[in-house]
Amino acid sequence: MDPIGLEEIHRARERLGSSVLRTPLVPLDGSPDPPRIFLKLDCLQPTGSFKVRGAGNSLASALESGPVPGVYTTSAGNMGQALAWHAHRRNVPCTVIAPDTAPRVKLAGIERHGARIVQLPWDEVWHIGETRSYAPLADQRYLHPFADRPMIVGNATAGLEIADELPDVATVFVPFGGGGLIAGVASALRLVRPSCRVVACEPETAAPFAASLAAGRASSVDRRPSFVDGIGARNVIPEMWDTVHGLVTEARTPSLRAIADAVRFCFERHRVVVEGAGAASLAAALAEPPGRGPAVALISGGNIDLPVLEKILGGGVP
Repeated sequence: MDPIGLEEIHRARERLGSSVLRTPLVPLDGSPDPPRIFLKLDCLQPTGSFKVRGAGNSLASALESGPVPGVYTTSAGNMGQALAWHAHRRNVPCTVIAPDTAPRVKLAGIERHGARIVQLPWDEVWHIGETRSYAPLADQRYLHPFADRPMIVGNATAGLEIADELPDVATVFVPFGGGGLIAGVASALRLVRPSCRVVACEPETAAPFAASLAAGRASSVDRRPSFVDGIGARNVIPEMWDTVHGLVTEARTPSLRAIADAVRFCFERHRVVVEGAGAASLAAALAEPPGRGPAVALISGGNIDLPVLEKILGGGVP
């Protein structure tokens, strides 16, 4: 993918308009004065995750060339909710192909916004994302959940907001699922804060980007499913490796215990509900030695099933 320009990100901001919140950047409770860690709370977006940024820009871009008979995507839940929300606002039929392990709270959000759900085994859903093809919906427009350029550019708006509000930011920790969020954030920060480190965060149970960095090429891993359902794929697809590895050279792989502790920390200290994927960035930031300057943990989503949250708040690891 050609490098993203600043004007392109500003155009995405204009397309999104009031449909996307400028989410708060808050100091982590318990940090010293001045704070060492800030939370970028994209879990407060209308559908509970950052995905409204990229999904909104992708759909708006697709419609600029004229009406479409319908759109569909593949999603563990957050992209599905975001695309369904935007499609409903624009009266566009929407279908979400979700894994049969998707959290009920995310499926309920998709249904609430009027989209149709097709559930398939996780590997089949991932394959559709790799091939961008699903025969029963061949007449509709597929919008990739992380690899399309408009998706990445929409996500880049979060990076601009961080730089605007924290000009001396030294490090941004970003959850890594498919790579679309970190590609956008890192692209924006390279333009306006080129000295800022951007660190990918994956659960130790499924960390293909860390493995790819170690191998120097897009790689696969043995994926162990966990409560961290929004990130943690089995591989980095080559097109995303080509985009991301020139922007991001560090990865952290916190344990499930550390991620659960971060979920509980956000609830107890800030009264903010965070899902496992969203808390991976905070788990990584908390483990980072002090002294590098202000850090931001991008809290990417808050859509967590209540039984999972209940177990975490009780001190367990789902």
